Amino acid sequence: MVNELILAEQSLDPILVKARSHANNGDVLEAQRLYQVVLQTKKEKIQKELTALKKSQQNNALQSPPQEALNQLEYLYNQKQFEVVVEQAKILTLEYPQAFVIWNLLGASAFQINMKDEAIEAYKKALLLNPNYADTYSNMGTVLQDQGKLEAAIEAYNKAIALKPDYAVAYNNKGNAFKDQGKLDEAIEMYNKVISLNPNYADAYSNLGAALQDQGKLNEAIVAHKKTILLNPNHAEAYRNMAVTFKDLGKLEEAIELFNKAITLKPDYAEAHQNLGYALIDSGRIKEGLDQYEWRWKTKQFLPYQRHFLQPLWNGKQSLSGKRILLWCEQGIGDTINWSSCLPLISSQAEHCILECQEKLVPLLQRSFPNVEIKAANRSLDSQRDDFDFHLPMGSLYKHFFQEVLKNIKPKAFLVPDPARVKFWKERLKSLGKGPYIGISWKSSVVSPYRLQHYPPISDWSPVIKIPDVTFVNLQYVDFEDDLSKIKDELGVTIHNFDDLDQHNNIDDVAALCAALDMVVSTKLTPPFISSAVGTLTKIANWRQSTYNNLLTNPTTSSYDMFERDIWEPWDNVFDLIGQEISKQKIERNNCKNKL
Repeated sequence: MVNELILAEQSLDPILVKARSHANNGDVLEAQRLYQVVLQTKKEKIQKELTALKKSQQNNALQSPPQEALNQLEYLYNQKQFEVVVEQAKILTLEYPQAFVIWNLLGASAFQINMKDEAIEAYKKALLLNPNYADTYSNMGTVLQDQGKLEAAIEAYNKAIALKPDYAVAYNNKGNAFKDQGKLDEAIEMYNKVISLNPNYADAYSNLGAALQDQGKLNEAIVAHKKTILLNPNHAEAYRNMAVTFKDLGKLEEAIELFNKAITLKPDYAEAHQNLGYALIDSGRIKEGLDQYEWRWKTKQFLPYQRHFLQPLWNGKQSLSGKRILLWCEQGIGDTINWSSCLPLISSQAEHCILECQEKLVPLLQRSFPNVEIKAANRSLDSQRDDFDFHLPMGSLYKHFFQEVLKNIKPKAFLVPDPARVKFWKERLKSLGKGPYIGISWKSSVVSPYRLQHYPPISDWSPVIKIPDVTFVNLQYVDFEDDLSKIKDELGVTIHNFDDLDQHNNIDDVAALCAALDMVVSTKLTPPFISSAVGTLTKIANWRQSTYNNLLTNPTTSSYDMFERDIWEPWDNVFDLIGQEISKQKIERNNCKNKL
């Protein structure tokens, strides 16, 4: 605007010169006319400037919401009324689309009520308006990480750190993302960076302890957790994490005390209640433990699996005489198979029992439990159904029948494979060579630092795999090709794989194959649950202190043996002992043949 006025002034100079010349020459009328032109022109230019300034002022007012409205939004956010903030912020963004602070509050509030996509979009809008605001990059990284978009989250944290090199929060969050990826060394590096920037950052010590725990460095983990508590005596998560570490060390009473401390500080801490349940079960306090296990439905992990019906949850006390009950699967197929062993206990009490499970289990379970209506799970009609009177998630069966489970002699088998397919697989196995025929599986398709502690590398299996005169069969359903090649190249042993068997989806045929085998050797995976349930001798290499090693999660038959190592021990002894069992099996098998 200033430049325009200078140009305007310059354009008026010749007119003024002419006006002055006419005035000096006595031509007053012409001089007056020219002066009037100058005055009118200046008036119009000044009026345009004033109009432009007024318009600019109005635009600024439109893009800057009243402070009162911002204060109200911040108050609602601090009162944790996130749904109201989202509703009001969306309205305000229509009137003030350039207001950075509103988009930022919208993103933060949307994330708090699990509207993750909306949160990311809001943060993106905020960053378009202010691309140099490190906090928004860090907050967006947190949302992306919560969706499992870990690489994108790390990229967002990197941008935050580039803008703010001493940003301890962003380094801490980046460490968490690395931990979620299983990159524990990188995660620990980030946590140590946080501590170097802020030695009093309690959360960084807590996260460091959890990462060290996942590396099996339990004593170092305890030191970190104690430092967290020293900095923040009310840090419930640190008490819970330290309790898990003590449980991993086999110190159950200390773990139970710490879980209770975490719950005292944070009574609705669902994860601490659930972990306490496992510790109580392991210590023999079964009923207390199973009661605490019900808190799983309030944990972040289990919320997506919850189902909502009009009919009530069965509390174990109402009579099922003349009633219909729906049981529904809540976790993986190994758990569904394991817990299905309790179906006769509940179906004998009800007029009609329905089990909704994973579709690929339907044929096997229909054959095994003819008195139960087995169908594939369908959540779409949950709120409209009227084909049952009570419902119960399968993981709660033990809560109501644990005394029967503890008293009953374990059956050798409870699943019934297709006899024709068992015969087929026995003939197929003979075509591979001489027995014994032993199926093996060694790692999970679900990878996390904690789960990896259950699965030693295939190279640790050599005491088993090198046993001569054994025909090994692959029971892995994913990610096995490289390991099979490694075994062939390094040990000269072929583990046979049936390419035409879909081991991921055709569970009925996998059960028949397991029934045809002489033995199955595995870590804690789905195959040993299938093999032990069909009555095949099953040897499980297991981590003794695992959360998944208890009444709820171990096979329910007499067909399996557990070979356990403590977390501080290598796997050597486990596989040596299993190797000895296989050798015994060979001798017994040969003796039987000789007698025949």
